[in-house]
Amino acid sequence: MADENNAPVFQIQRMYLKDLSLEQPNAPQILLEQGQPQVDINLALAAEPVADGIFEVCVTATVTTKVNDKTLFLIEAKQAGIFEMRNLPQEQLEGILGIVCPQMIYPYLRAVVSDVCNRAGFPPVVLTEVNFQAMFEAQQAQLTAQAQGNQQPPAVN
Repeated sequence: MADENNAPVFQIQRMYLKDLSLEQPNAPQILLEQGQPQVDINLALAAEPVADGIFEVCVTATVTTKVNDKTLFLIEAKQAGIFEMRNLPQEQLEGILGIVCPQMIYPYLRAVVSDVCNRAGFPPVVLTEVNFQAMFEAQQAQLTAQAQGNQQPPAVN
């Protein structure tokens, strides 16, 4: 019975759209302009504990589309999930929060962004596939480099 209480647990509790905004600050005039739109997409990840063994993971996409350096539309969507994770080693927990959870959330975020573009009267912006493992590893390498940079030996006079 004690073994069951210490067994690793990983469960999705809920997926939900946490925040969504659409702005068309230069409409309707910009809708008449000709030109190839430039699309800029930024992704952000956040993970935080909500309760003992319960974590919220959010993936945020900010899509800015411009025509002739004027904003055509701006979408910010934050898709989140609540996950239960217990009895996992810290390094495994960090990987699950930084790789596995975002991979599960991302398809929902892609659908939301595409749908909002469509409903706003534009062709859908389809977010490309993301390698969350590579993102996580790059972030870990950057944190390690920063930590090593802060621990330089004192200068010798």
